[in-house]
Amino acid sequence: MVYSGPSSPTNGALPNRVTMTTVGIIANPAASKDIRRLVAQGRVVPDWEKVNTVRRALIGLQSTDVQRVIAMPDSGNLCRRAADDSSISLPLEMLPMSPLYTEGDTTRAAAMMHEMGVGCLITLGGDGTNRAVAVGTNQIPLVAISTGTNNIFPVMVEGTLAGIAAGLVASGSMEMSDTSVISKTLQIHVNGEFRDLALVDVAISRERYVATRAIWDLDTVHEVFLTRAEPGGIGLSSVGGRLHPLSIADVGGLHYVLARGGADADNPPGNTVIAPVAPGIVEPASIASWQLLHEGIPVALEPRYCTVALDGERSLTLTPDDSAEIVLARNGPPVVLVQRTLLRAAQLGRFNLS
Repeated sequence: MVYSGPSSPTNGALPNRVTMTTVGIIANPAASKDIRRLVAQGRVVPDWEKVNTVRRALIGLQSTDVQRVIAMPDSGNLCRRAADDSSISLPLEMLPMSPLYTEGDTTRAAAMMHEMGVGCLITLGGDGTNRAVAVGTNQIPLVAISTGTNNIFPVMVEGTLAGIAAGLVASGSMEMSDTSVISKTLQIHVNGEFRDLALVDVAISRERYVATRAIWDLDTVHEVFLTRAEPGGIGLSSVGGRLHPLSIADVGGLHYVLARGGADADNPPGNTVIAPVAPGIVEPASIASWQLLHEGIPVALEPRYCTVALDGERSLTLTPDDSAEIVLARNGPPVVLVQRTLLRAAQLGRFNLS
């Protein structure tokens, strides 16, 4: 089974499909507020800064051909507060949905925006926020702004520039190959059925319960699957980046198994790398083995009691009775590369007024 994203949202009727150039915004007020801000040195991005970032994105958008912005309702009213400014003239509409203030809101909002014909989507959040978007749709190009604890998928980008890039992409005036790259996913199949996906990493944890969800302690991790291995990143991907660097554009992925402390006949130590496994935490990671992943080739998990963490958060549990496998695929959302987009737009004269 190949994941292709839902074709319709899950909560009622939609407004008519938009015919004007439209950008969506999904801002997660909960991003950067997980347990890693307590057990590590994870940053906290306050709501006022997220509001400021959205406001700058709106100013960037209104300098382009964008005619309409649609935002997901959120518990912090981030987008409403951002638009309440005399410098904002671009119309902002809220999605007609009843929020439950859970991760499911993001998935439903993304699906609705796809059905409405949104041309580009700006997200404020972390890896988990963008994973929830990808579950909703893999069709809308994303400008992913990092406001999470430690992120690989979204990047630190100035809000104004993010808005300009999103507006250029939504207008359809540039080739996708000039602006974006299709992201990879890791699909989790359990007992022959598609269960979920990750955009960056799938970690098999020895913990049997989801508990606090966020993973920061390598001692609890058995093995990791990666779509990208970033030496300049933080977390599980950075460990892979010390073994074999891979970017979002590179072909294939990476799978490594960690050696447990002390005697472990099943996973003896191979080599040890030093990596920033969490913000403010740099530790040695003892690697038992590693291999490259090939797209479309399933890798079976050893039957065991464990939890599966998707993009840094434990999401589901497995028992020895479950048959599970991981499949790497290039079927995630297109990711807008902001600097590349702006450079190409300048070369094409998109910023010339005459």
